[in-house]
Amino acid sequence: MIGCSNTNTKLPYLGNPTITATDTVYPSIPDFEFTNQDSLQVSNHTFDNKIYVADFIFLNCPTICPIMTTEMLKVYHEFAATQELLFLSHTIDPKNDSIPRLKSHAENLNIDNEKWHFVTGEKKDIYTIAEKHYYTTAYADSTAPGGFIHSGGLLLIDKNKNIRGVYDGTNSDETVRLISDIKILLNE
Repeated sequence: MIGCSNTNTKLPYLGNPTITATDTVYPSIPDFEFTNQDSLQVSNHTFDNKIYVADFIFLNCPTICPIMTTEMLKVYHEFAATQELLFLSHTIDPKNDSIPRLKSHAENLNIDNEKWHFVTGEKKDIYTIAEKHYYTTAYADSTAPGGFIHSGGLLLIDKNKNIRGVYDGTNSDETVRLISDIKILLNE
């Protein structure tokens, strides 16, 4: 049975749906616009007809961010040739994570900048989309290591901008599960 997969398997939708007499509508990531490491505008339209994995990090993070990036890089390499999958890392420290710093970080990872976007923008916009739409934690806290509190989650978003999975970005077993779930979502 190795190599066999159930193509009928579907991932759950996350978030509280709106139920009407004729439909169930799950929450989706709303319109957004940020600037990536190449100084290009990245919006929800960048991800039209794409699946993507999103996270929230900052480059001076002394704790989980380097681990999260390593785990995300594993997923990136697994799907490097898959055109239907993109990656989106939001900085939660736009004051210090300038576009040149994000560019340098991306270059150090040796990634395709059209496939993996490291974005910055207004702090309030980043924090709002994190908390209200990705249902994740992101805020400044002077008592926290590095000055920020944030979730270590990697979020799997489908082609309709619905959240289909959340994975612990500090756990290699969760990365394996994310890779497996991406394969399922690609076949939906």
